[in-house]
Amino acid sequence: MLKHWFWFSATMLVVIWYSSITIYVAIRGAADIKHMLRNLAQGQERKREQNGSTPS
Repeated sequence: MLKHWFWFSATMLVVIWYSSITIYVAIRGAADIKHMLRNLAQGQERKREQNGSTPS
């Protein structure tokens, strides 16, 4: 491994970078989905109120 220290280091840096990007995107994506679902629920409530029906 000492013979290929450069390639080992480069590979480890790429793996760490890729993992951090993947985790970041997953967290942001989950937050976006939560936000979209909240907006959809509020839109449903507004629609029901406009139609004069009560939620079941």
